[in-house]
Amino acid sequence: MRSLYLRIYLTVVTALALFALASGWLVQRHLEGQRVRVEASTAAGDRAGAWGDLLERAMPAADTPQAEQEAALRDWSQRLRIPMALDDAQGRRIASSDSFLRRDLDNPGMQARLQVIRFDDGRALWVPRFGALRSPGQGRTAADGMPTERVSGMPSAEMRPRAWFSGPPGWPDGLGLALLLLVLFAAVAAGAWPVVRRLTRRLEALKQGVEAFGAGALHQRVAQDGQDEVAAVGASFNRAATRIEALLRSHQSLLANASHELRSPLARLKMAVAMAEDATPAQRAALKREIDTNIAELDALVEEVLLASRLDATAQLDLQDRVDLLGLAAEEAARVGATAQGGALSGDGAQVRGDERLIRRALRNLLENARRYGGDEVEVSVSRQASFAEVRVCDRGPGVPEVHRERIFEAFFRLPGHAERGGGVGLGLSLVKQIAERHKGSVHCEAREGGGSCFVLRLPAA
Repeated sequence: MRSLYLRIYLTVVTALALFALASGWLVQRHLEGQRVRVEASTAAGDRAGAWGDLLERAMPAADTPQAEQEAALRDWSQRLRIPMALDDAQGRRIASSDSFLRRDLDNPGMQARLQVIRFDDGRALWVPRFGALRSPGQGRTAADGMPTERVSGMPSAEMRPRAWFSGPPGWPDGLGLALLLLVLFAAVAAGAWPVVRRLTRRLEALKQGVEAFGAGALHQRVAQDGQDEVAAVGASFNRAATRIEALLRSHQSLLANASHELRSPLARLKMAVAMAEDATPAQRAALKREIDTNIAELDALVEEVLLASRLDATAQLDLQDRVDLLGLAAEEAARVGATAQGGALSGDGAQVRGDERLIRRALRNLLENARRYGGDEVEVSVSRQASFAEVRVCDRGPGVPEVHRERIFEAFFRLPGHAERGGGVGLGLSLVKQIAERHKGSVHCEAREGGGSCFVLRLPAA
C-alpha cells in the first residue's frame, strides 16, 4: 500500500468494522442469554405454582396437630430435597426442615433468597427461590452451549442457561459484557497504535529536518524510507535543500570573487583621480581614458554578476522565442569584427526556442573571448545536427590545455597569464554555460586542428 491516506483510512475502517461486528455478536449473545433466562424464570414460576398446589393437597389441614404438620413437612422436604418452613395464618412458625435450619434461612440476610407459597387456608410455605441455592452440579453445560447452574432439588435435566460473558456469580447483569467490550477496544487500539505511530514518527523526523535546515544547517537532509506520500515529501525536500544549498554556495562564491575583482579597477580609479590634480593636460587626457576604461570594466563586471545571479535563481526560462542562430551569429560576428579580419561565417539556417537576448549574449561572449585570446582569425559556423543546432566558434590562439577545458567554464577562473595579457574577470564563459544549461543545451571546448581552440555551443532545435 503506497498511499498514506489509504493506509490510515483502511486501518481505521477495519478497526471499526471489527469492533462493530464483535460488539453486535456479543450483544446478540447477551440478548439470547437474557431471553433464555426469562424463559427459565417463567418456567420456574410455573413449577413453583405446581409445587404449591401439590404441597397444599399433600400437607395436613390447618387444624391438624402441629407435630403431624411438622412430620409431613420434613417428609416432603426430604423427598424434594428442598429446605422448607411452614407458618400459620398468623405468621407463627409451625415447623422447619433440618436443611432449612442448617442453612440458617431465618437469618434476615437470607430472606431475599426465599419465596413464599400461600395456601388457601392462610398458611405460608417458605422455600428457596429457584437458582438461589446451587448444588455441586453447577457449571454443567446445556445442549445449546450456554453455561448452566442447577437448581437445588430439581432433576439434572432441568438446567437454567446462563450467558458465558455474564461474569462470576453475583455480578450485575451486563457487567461482564461491558468488560469484554472494553478489552476488545483496548486490543483494537493496541493493534492500530504501531501503524499510526510509525507514520507519525516519520512526519516528526521530517519536521525536525525542515526546522534544522531552516535554522542554518544547509547540509541537513531527511530520510526517504518507503514509497508513500511521506517519502515523496522527503525526496522533494532533499532536492529543494540541495538546490538551495548550491545556490547559496554559488552566491557566496560569486560575492567573494566579485568583491575581489572590484578592488583592481577601484584601486586604479582611485590612483587616477589622485594623479589628475597635478597632471599636465596630456596626462589628464590619458588618465581620463584610464578612468573610462576602469568604469567600463566595473560596469561590465556588475552586469555579468547580476546576470549570473539571475540565471542562478531561474530554473526555467519565461520566454520561448524562435531564434535564427545563423542570423544572430552574423550580427554578433559583424559587431566584434570577426568576419572583417581574416574570419569567416558559414552554415545553414537553424532555429531554436529560447530567450533571444540570452542566446545573443552567449554568442557575443564566445566571439569576444575568441578575439581577446585567439587573435584575428575567428571562424563561426552554424549547423543542424539531428535534434539540436550547433554553433562553433574557432580561433588560432594558444589553445586551452586539456586539464583546464572544464574549469574555464567556472566563475572567475582564468588561465594563468591571461588576466595580465587579455583582461576580463572570468565570468564570460561561465555565463555561456549557464545560458546553455537554461536552454537544456551544453557548451564545451575542444582543440582545433592546426592550433587554437573551438568552443561548441549546442541547443535543442525548434
